[in-house]
Amino acid sequence: MIRVVIFFIILGALALAAGWIADQQGSVTIVWMGRQITTSIGIMIWSFVAVAVVAAALWSILRALVRAPHAARRRREARGHHALTHGLLAVGAGDHRAAARHARDARRLVGQQPLALLLDAQSAQLRGDREAAERSFAAMTKHEHTKLLGLRGLFIEAQRKGDVAAARRHAESALDAAPALPWSARAVLELRCAAGDWAGALAALDRSQRAGLVDKEAYRRQRAVLLTGEAQALAGEDREAAKAAALEAVKLAPDLVPAAALAGTFLGQAGETRRAGRIVETAWRAHPHPDLADVYLNLRPGDSSRQKLDRMRKLAQETPGSSPEGALALARAAIAAQDFALARSSLAPLLAAPTQRVATLMAELEEQEHADVGRAREWMARALTAARDPAWTADGFVSERWMPVSPSGRLDAFEWKVPIAELPGPVIEPRPREEAPPLAPPPPVPEAAKQPEPTKPSEPGKPAPAPTVVEPPPPVAKAEPPQASEPIAPSTVGPESELKSGSEATSPAEPQPTPVTLLHAPDDPGPERPPASETEDTKPEPKQEGWWRTLFG
Repeated sequence: MIRVVIFFIILGALALAAGWIADQQGSVTIVWMGRQITTSIGIMIWSFVAVAVVAAALWSILRALVRAPHAARRRREARGHHALTHGLLAVGAGDHRAAARHARDARRLVGQQPLALLLDAQSAQLRGDREAAERSFAAMTKHEHTKLLGLRGLFIEAQRKGDVAAARRHAESALDAAPALPWSARAVLELRCAAGDWAGALAALDRSQRAGLVDKEAYRRQRAVLLTGEAQALAGEDREAAKAAALEAVKLAPDLVPAAALAGTFLGQAGETRRAGRIVETAWRAHPHPDLADVYLNLRPGDSSRQKLDRMRKLAQETPGSSPEGALALARAAIAAQDFALARSSLAPLLAAPTQRVATLMAELEEQEHADVGRAREWMARALTAARDPAWTADGFVSERWMPVSPSGRLDAFEWKVPIAELPGPVIEPRPREEAPPLAPPPPVPEAAKQPEPTKPSEPGKPAPAPTVVEPPPPVAKAEPPQASEPIAPSTVGPESELKSGSEATSPAEPQPTPVTLLHAPDDPGPERPPASETEDTKPEPKQEGWWRTLFG
């Protein structure tokens, strides 16, 4: 409404101006190039207005022609920017069709720009076209600004295909182009570790430390892990090099159990028992472990069982906290030395909730001390259902021995802990033992049972009729008085089987009674068949007379 009012105001002003000009009296004479032109004031003013309008129109046309290429380019860029924006939004939303359409528009409008190449690659990944994605990432590597992005994309695609060699090649190319790139440094380190290239892994770790990607503590720990892996690999080939690597690893991380165990083994074999003992004791005080106990027990191979037991007493006294490893190691050494009283006293605090190792040691103790095979078998049976002991665990995998790299490629991922601790949710405990519900009363006995009609012989030439099957009622169990004084009830089996000890243990040859609800008593043939006269399907027969009436009429 306001615009209409403004339009009419301007139109009225123009009309007033035109009327005013028309009312002006006078003439104008122009002499130019020997000619004289005489006209009125109004015509002169309108001529100037017309010339100004024509000049402005010509100027606008000329300027539009000059700016046409730039305007077309700006419009094309705006459309390309619109396609890129909506394409990336479609990729984020998971709409592969819209992403592919916008990627084609962006490629047509803006060409080989970095965002267009990225959108093309991501749309190809979204729709599962791996070859197109690799072509887009390969095109990115040819441009300086998108080279690292293309190498990362090629690295991810190679990992998805399982091409380890190509993945390592792309990661090393990215690391050479940008030494401070975190993902490439980590990928090169893990891939070299997975390939067993410990020297290359150490070089990659040193480069990462110089680039500031790893702090001092993490660098010392990771270098110790890599040196331990190298020592394990060289143990069967070059024992001197393996020993040097293990000792350097112990210097960097004295609490690393595998490094301390390797160093203690090598030093013990070389006769340096005191130095080996100090290394093992230092690692034991930080993390008690069975491997350390085994190395400490066998520092001098020629020692007797009593000497080994005395040495293990010293190590068990340095066990920190409430760790059961000291008691287990001492019990194992005591069993080997035939000191059964010490072994039993060492295991006594652990019998409240025995683990698999505790149950196994108790079985060995019962067999060697008392030659009680029954007790030993009982403890071995308990070991099958006992709680698990700690193990080397990483990424949900359990390994019998420590490894520097987990199966998923993580460095220093294995931890000594109970594997069930990896479960994300709470552990479901078994339900307590419940009493058996009382038996339901037997169903009532029916008064009569229907009997099928007798089948008549079919006439020749006619098919025999199908017999009618009449299901009899379910038989009823006849209760017999129990022979024992106590009532017989079916037993309830709990969630965990309990083993009896001593004379109460059930021999495997004796079958256990299973409660069964009998449909018939042992001597009961079932419900009595009612007489045919009481059935509904048969007619009553004539009443039989006595034999004298038949003879004498």
